[in-house]
Amino acid sequence: MGVWLSVVAVVLAVGFTAAGAMKVLQPKEKLVASGMSWTDDFPTDTLKLVGATEILGGLGVILPKATGIAPVLAGAAAVGLSLVMLGAAAVHVRRREPLMILVNLILLAMAIFVAWGQFGSHSRIA
Repeated sequence: MGVWLSVVAVVLAVGFTAAGAMKVLQPKEKLVASGMSWTDDFPTDTLKLVGATEILGGLGVILPKATGIAPVLAGAAAVGLSLVMLGAAAVHVRRREPLMILVNLILLAMAIFVAWGQFGSHSRIA
């Protein structure tokens, strides 16, 4: 399971860090034009906060374990990403966007898997 846990954590790290950087670095108008129409429903500051949260969560699922510094934070970051995905799914439910809801649920499952791998009774942290 260790290999799968690492693979899923790296996929989450790359995906969330990239998605977060896009939200932080690009203007809202460019996000809307690129197909992220949901961003039009939120103030720019909120989008930047979501982006920063995604970056921190993405880095958080791998850096603590990779550096050996406070490895429990990897599980906490995975829980945080799970909460971000619950919020994202709620936005897409409200907007009636079933494909995006599916994407959110897949990412949610991946984040829960990483959190379970970090906090479960089989983990080295527990």
